[in-house]
Amino acid sequence: MRFLNFVSIKLTSCLILGIVVGFYFDIVPEIPFYAILALTPLLYWAYRKQARDGFPYFELTFICTAILLGVFSVGITNSKNFPQHYSKQNFTAQKMWQLKVSEVLKPTQFAQRYVVNVISLERKQSTGRLLLNFPMDSAAKKIKVDDEFFVFAKLEAIKPPLNPHQFDYRAYLKKLGIYHQIRSNSKEILFTKNQSTTGYGLASNFREYLISKLESKNFGKDELAVLQALLLGQRNAISENTYDNYKNAGAVHILAVSGLHVGILLLLLQFLLTPLEQLPKGKTLKLLVIILLLWGYAFIAGLSPSIVRAVTMFSFLAYALYLNRPTNTFNIIALSMLFTLLIKPLFLFQVGFQMSYAAVFSIVWIYPKLLQFWFPKNYLIRKTWELLAVSTAAQLGILPLSLFYFHQFPALFFVSNLLIIPFLGFILGMGILVLFLALFDSLPDFLVRIYNLTIKVMNALVDWVARQEGFIIKDISFNAPQMILTYAIITALVVFLYKPRLKNTIALLTGILLLQGWSLWTEIKTQKKEAFMLLHKSMHSILLHQTGNSLKLHTSDANHTDYLIKNYTIAEGIDSIVRRELKNSYKFNGKNLFILDSSGIYPKMENPDYLMLIQSPKVNLERVLDALQPKQVIVDGSNYKSYISRWRATCAKKQIPFHSTGEKGFYSFEFILR
Repeated sequence: MRFLNFVSIKLTSCLILGIVVGFYFDIVPEIPFYAILALTPLLYWAYRKQARDGFPYFELTFICTAILLGVFSVGITNSKNFPQHYSKQNFTAQKMWQLKVSEVLKPTQFAQRYVVNVISLERKQSTGRLLLNFPMDSAAKKIKVDDEFFVFAKLEAIKPPLNPHQFDYRAYLKKLGIYHQIRSNSKEILFTKNQSTTGYGLASNFREYLISKLESKNFGKDELAVLQALLLGQRNAISENTYDNYKNAGAVHILAVSGLHVGILLLLLQFLLTPLEQLPKGKTLKLLVIILLLWGYAFIAGLSPSIVRAVTMFSFLAYALYLNRPTNTFNIIALSMLFTLLIKPLFLFQVGFQMSYAAVFSIVWIYPKLLQFWFPKNYLIRKTWELLAVSTAAQLGILPLSLFYFHQFPALFFVSNLLIIPFLGFILGMGILVLFLALFDSLPDFLVRIYNLTIKVMNALVDWVARQEGFIIKDISFNAPQMILTYAIITALVVFLYKPRLKNTIALLTGILLLQGWSLWTEIKTQKKEAFMLLHKSMHSILLHQTGNSLKLHTSDANHTDYLIKNYTIAEGIDSIVRRELKNSYKFNGKNLFILDSSGIYPKMENPDYLMLIQSPKVNLERVLDALQPKQVIVDGSNYKSYISRWRATCAKKQIPFHSTGEKGFYSFEFILR
């Protein structure tokens, strides 16, 4: 793997390590900054004194400097480290906030959501990012990027997941530099005058203007939603069913304006602008025009993070094509990643960033090797094999990430790619023409009908592939060590197939044995595990009992708990699930749990270890506590919040431990159920 010798790859690898260290250890930027200043003259001295075969002073100093650079980049990106950050002020009570919208998020069933930048707190200049929530029924005016307004509100902490193995939205937002949220009503905000305009705001407004032009045409609802995603990176309008079809067919990457789209656009521009090469310094002019057009398209697509990443990467690749040095491709990819992470280091933790670079790197490295195995003479067969090879290379690059994040693998990915990718250049090219004509109100109806039919056919093909459920492998238990080991095996396999030597064989077999060993150890650990816990769910009660790979659900909601336990069953490798009705009491190892439900009836039981209140029983809790004298009181999401507040006060008065799943999350009982 000669690409590891590139300085850019070494520098980028060290930078990534520094970003990880700086993020998870929350290091203030002053420490790495002064360390870099101290190492700079040492780096120069080591470079001058470095002997060819001596101790690698320069390499070690270079590695330390690059790691510190990554730590520093995270530190200055995280405004929490600066004295003007809102967290340095008193924000516990209701305050007057001046906010500026930086991103409009996809609304949920209950709320409209926005990412906002803090301009001032109580009229004092401040910084930071917040999540802003408005109830769906409170919309008074459509809020756009760059809107500025005042709101009188109290900050709320973003809650961690309340159930085991649930998606951690708080951790996700932390990787975006967001630590708190505000809930308010859009009718209660006061818009400011003379609002400043940013490039992101101009791009967002232009994209919304284009969408309004398209909405005035006779596109179908689903077709228009896919068109917006395909060309403008706007996926908010896509229905859940359509999105699931593309995901199950292994074609969800088509719905995100990213590397695939920009790569195809780069190839189209390379072809269309070939005549410019005949002019004096035509190749340089062609490069400049291509880069301008790529960034122009990024502007049209709203300058979303995915499109900015893709255009940055392919701008560097366009430069590589200009140099006509294919061996520099790895170097260019590493430089584009280095450039992106220096400006936006938190991109490293975004799934889209990881999958984009994994796919591109895999294509550049594995695709040429696959072509060496077979070169058909028949043109049609050769092109089909090339398409299959590039799809396979990309899938190998993102396979471990897909299994880790999404726990499924669409086995028919090559079918959807064979059916769609050959025509994606035509679809994108025609789509850009549609956008251009719609912008100037010159889009003819016949072109609308043709493009609408094209999108409809593509949706139908994807739907057909997605309905082949036997080829969609779902609910795959896959953890981080397995992901790392799988990447090691894929790397060793490619090297072995290209150069079948003894050391490469040993490396491949070692990777396979390590993966099998880890999987076996995980299975043994699961077989020995026994857990009994109360989950949190609004309006219902769920007790979960795990014994090895088996799971028993004691619940009052027998028909509607699948979505809640799905992540748990995948993470724990559960093979079988049995549902049972919730009982009033459970006995175990000399301990007992009594459940008091809405009936309010409780037997004469002395000193239960646990008293669980469900379904808001109308009882005098103080009298119940005097009669039963439990050691612990637990309440779940099936109770009214007003009742929970009253019960908490009663337990505090009686000095009895109190646990509410709505505040503290699930409760795990420390015993083995019999």
